[in-house]
Amino acid sequence: MPRSRTQPEPPEFFVDRSLGRHALPDALARAGFTAHTLASVYGERRSQKVLDEEWIALAGLRDWVVLTKDGSIRYHTAELAAVEQHRVKMFCLTSARLRGEEQCERFLTNIHRIVQRSRNPGPWICGVYKSRIAQIWPEGR
Repeated sequence: MPRSRTQPEPPEFFVDRSLGRHALPDALARAGFTAHTLASVYGERRSQKVLDEEWIALAGLRDWVVLTKDGSIRYHTAELAAVEQHRVKMFCLTSARLRGEEQCERFLTNIHRIVQRSRNPGPWICGVYKSRIAQIWPEGR
């Protein structure tokens, strides 16, 4: 009798404010994924004041995969501590100068790699390049 193989559930994503509220979350939704934003989680007014370490902690607690273009998170003590403590899985664009459509393209080009990698336990941060992803924190892992 053949065995039935069930596919793991796709990850839910948390899109950082640095990537905007509409273009990437909407593109992910069209591709069949669930994407949360600061505004959808905290409300429009409160979302403007939420500290990075607060939303990072929430993403980790809910096992949401973080998408951002804020590569400096790995250099800020409080944010990095939240990534570590809450075992966050984060993907960061390696170029902050990309236009909105280029940002979406970069994430969507790599979406299968992102989904595959997100099955591994955190904490870690991967850089998202044009046609690949690579772990950038912690180094040497």
